[in-house]
Amino acid sequence: MAYKHWTLDDLPWDRFERDKVDPDQEKIIRAAAMVEYNAPDYVTYLCNVFGEDSEFCEAAVQWGQEEVQHGQALGGWAAVVDPEFDFEQRFRRFREGYKLDLETDTSIRGTRPAELVARCMVEVGTSSYYTALGDSTEEPLLRAICRKIASDELRHYKLFYDHLKRYLSTDRLNRLQRIRVALRRIAETEDDELSYAYYAANVDEGPYDRDTFNNQYMRRAYSYYRSNHIDRVTAMVFKACGLKPHTTLFNATRVGAWWLMQRKQKRLSRIAA
Repeated sequence: MAYKHWTLDDLPWDRFERDKVDPDQEKIIRAAAMVEYNAPDYVTYLCNVFGEDSEFCEAAVQWGQEEVQHGQALGGWAAVVDPEFDFEQRFRRFREGYKLDLETDTSIRGTRPAELVARCMVEVGTSSYYTALGDSTEEPLLRAICRKIASDELRHYKLFYDHLKRYLSTDRLNRLQRIRVALRRIAETEDDELSYAYYAANVDEGPYDRDTFNNQYMRRAYSYYRSNHIDRVTAMVFKACGLKPHTTLFNATRVGAWWLMQRKQKRLSRIAA
C-alpha cells in the first residue's frame, strides 16, 4: 500500500488554545518555519550534486515538497497565534539575507556519501527537535503539528540513510571520515541559517548579528530537550557513522552529549540574564 502523506487539512486547527502558547516557542517556531519553507533551494542543490541519479533526485523532490508543507504548517500556527504575522513577507526577508550556492554541482562535503551523511545529521537534528517541542508544549495544535513533522523527519532520515548505504557499496567512506562529516555538520547548527531565520522572523528593525541571534535561538531551543531525546539523537548519529549503539562508547557519548547541551543552555541563559 502506497504511503499517503498528511495534508494541512488533517491538522486540528479547531483545537488551538491561546492561553497555552509559550512565547519562547512561538519565536523559534517562526524561525523553523523559514528554514523548512526554504527546502526548494536544497532540492536544487541536491539534484545538482546527484545529477544523473534519477532515483535519488525523485526522492529529493518529494522530500522537498514535504519540507515546504512543514513550513506552511508552522507558519500557519504562528499566524494563528499572531494574525499580524505575515509569513510570506518574513520569508522574503529571510531569502534576501540567506542564500545557498545553487550553481555548484559538487557537494560541499567533498563526495556524495559524505553529503548523505550530512543530510542524515540534519534529519537527526530536526526529528529530535520537533519531538522535544511536541513533548514539551501544552498547546494542542502545536503538539499535533510537531508530532507529524517529527514522524516525517524520522522517515526522511531513513530515506537518506538508505541512499547512503547504496552509495557506500561502491564509494567507500570509512567510519572516521563519516564521524568527521557528522561532527562538522552538527557544529553548523551555529552557522547563519538558523540565526538569520530567527532574526528575519522575529526582529522588526536593527542590524543582524549572528552571535546575538544564534544565542537567542539556541537558548530557547535547548531548553526543551530532555535526556531521552539526546539518547535517540546519539543512536541515530552512531548508525549513520557505522558505529554500534548500546556499547560503552555509545553510553559515554550520550551522557557527554546531554551534559554538553545542559552546559550550553546554562551558559546561554547567563548571557541572556
